[in-house]
Amino acid sequence: MHEYPITESIIEIAQRQGREAGAARVSRISLVVGERSGYIPESIQMYFDIIARGTLCEGAALDITTVKPRLRCPVCGTEFERAPFSFACPICGADGEPTETGREFYIEEIEIEEA
Repeated sequence: MHEYPITESIIEIAQRQGREAGAARVSRISLVVGERSGYIPESIQMYFDIIARGTLCEGAALDITTVKPRLRCPVCGTEFERAPFSFACPICGADGEPTETGREFYIEEIEIEEA
C-alpha cells in the first residue's frame, strides 16, 4: 500500500514539470524501479491510473523499467545476478554480498505535449 503515496509524488512532480514547460498534458513518464526498492511496479501502475484522473497526467503512458539486484563477490570482486536459490559467485563460488544495484527508484524521463 506504500505505492499510493509514492505514485502521488510521481504525478505531482510530472505535473509541476509539465506546468513549468507550458504543457497541455503529460504524455509519458518513464520510471526506473529496482526489484529491491520495496515498490511493486504493478501497484504503481494501478494507483497511477486512478490518481492521474483529472490531472495533466491523465491518459499518460507509464513505462517502468525494472532493475535486477546484483551481488558482489568479496573474494574475487565479480559482480553478478543471483542464480535461483544460490548466492554463489559464478567465478570462484564464494557467497556474494548485496550491492546497491536493484534498489533504484527514480523518474528517468517525463514527456509532455505542448499547449
